Amino acid sequence: MSETHAADGGPREYIAAIDQGTTSSRCIVFDRAGTIVGVEQKEHEQILPRPGWVEHDAAEIWANVQEVVAGALAKAGVTRDEVKAIGITNQRETTLLWDRATGRPVHNAIVWQDTRTDAICRDLGRNVGQDRFRRETGLPLASYFAGPKIRWLLDNVEGLRERAERGEILFGTMDSWVIWNLTGGPDGGRHVTDVTNASRTMLMNLRTLDWEERICESMGVPTAVLPEIRSSAEVYGHAKGGPLDGIPVASALGDQQAALFGQTCFAEGEGKSTYGTGTFVLMNTGEKPVNSYAGLLTTVGYRIGDEKPVYALEGAIAVTGSLVQWMRDQMGLISDAAEIEPLARSVDDNGGTYFVPAFSGLFAPYWRSDARGVIAGLTRYVTKAHIARAVLEATAWQTREITDAMHKDSGVELTTLKADGGMTANGLLMQKISDFLDVPVVRPEVTETTCLGAAYAAGLATGFWNSTDELRANWREDHRWEPEMDAADREREYKYWLKTVERTMGWLEDEKS
Repeated sequence: MSETHAADGGPREYIAAIDQGTTSSRCIVFDRAGTIVGVEQKEHEQILPRPGWVEHDAAEIWANVQEVVAGALAKAGVTRDEVKAIGITNQRETTLLWDRATGRPVHNAIVWQDTRTDAICRDLGRNVGQDRFRRETGLPLASYFAGPKIRWLLDNVEGLRERAERGEILFGTMDSWVIWNLTGGPDGGRHVTDVTNASRTMLMNLRTLDWEERICESMGVPTAVLPEIRSSAEVYGHAKGGPLDGIPVASALGDQQAALFGQTCFAEGEGKSTYGTGTFVLMNTGEKPVNSYAGLLTTVGYRIGDEKPVYALEGAIAVTGSLVQWMRDQMGLISDAAEIEPLARSVDDNGGTYFVPAFSGLFAPYWRSDARGVIAGLTRYVTKAHIARAVLEATAWQTREITDAMHKDSGVELTTLKADGGMTANGLLMQKISDFLDVPVVRPEVTETTCLGAAYAAGLATGFWNSTDELRANWREDHRWEPEMDAADREREYKYWLKTVERTMGWLEDEKS
């Protein structure tokens, strides 16, 4: 035990959370009040071999994870002895296969946004349709999920299927990759995943929380490659080597479920929306999975140790923060992401312009991989400021579509939206979301709720925190936006939005790929 003490007189004790995200990896160190005491972040390369394909170099990511852990501890002035547990959160469906003996990836990781498995998904659904595995998994057949990505790798990397069937190859989403490496890699690393990440593979039965052998067989995925499914909050193993040597690795949650947990949405009907590369709205539906008939996903929200799992309804939007990056990097209309808000505020409205960024098809509630992005309503009057405004409004309208679907499925009326993630710094966007949903939008003091959720789960698993009530007491409001929009204006603009969405569909012909 460290001899140093915290400001309140107690021992200095912390939880380190590693967030392996889509564009970067970061480590945040939290104290007992859930306050950030140190953070380090590093971006990794986005590899785009063909239109619609997105890959990551998993070796680069693991090197970055080690770097950000050391950096966050140094910035916080925290020693290894003062860290009580490590929590992991991650971009979810991103799929990696690696060699069990060497620890080397056999191919770049295929990222959740990647659409190369469209043809596999169509073939799998040929006689039954998109809902073939929905009853067991809560998911439609879509290129988003990990199972078809595993199949693609096994079919397209020479000799890989045979090696996988011999047990030489391991599959993991990025939580599994980080945990395996943290706990020793080829030297005894733990090959595990948690229920939230497993529920995004399309290979896990939501009710039994086990791999569904029949689906694995249909999908062409040998069960020998799959990790062991564990709860979201338990000690999986201990770190070997590095700045956290010997510290328990005690939680794993997919990033959106981690944000639900970090926002302390522990009661049925409580929901949050995380605004990052994509946007994800989750609502806690309690201990029973709610089947969606309105285009949402049924997913595991979290499971603490041996307690019953808690389920959630989820609406996923593929492109939100990455649309602002696109404005900056591909279009050159802004030179920094922060410029979008003043540019959009320089005009009073969108000038009649609507932008549906279906770059990877449409996710919830449509699940149309044949859709592509559309800007509609253009006239000579429109400037880049109007387009900037349409970019922000696209995120707000897509949130509205998700919350409408949640109400249809659950019968629960949303009363407040807890918002988090990097885009919550954009006040105009938050106001538009409040206007379009006609409910207050609330941002917490700690907006890094993804890391916070992973830290909370690791802290519960190791006795650092005693109960979810203690976590709830940590939640503090930072800012609130109230709706200001006239109801008639809202519905008129929503009609135009829906009209634009229709125009994105059927863009791609039914091609073999």
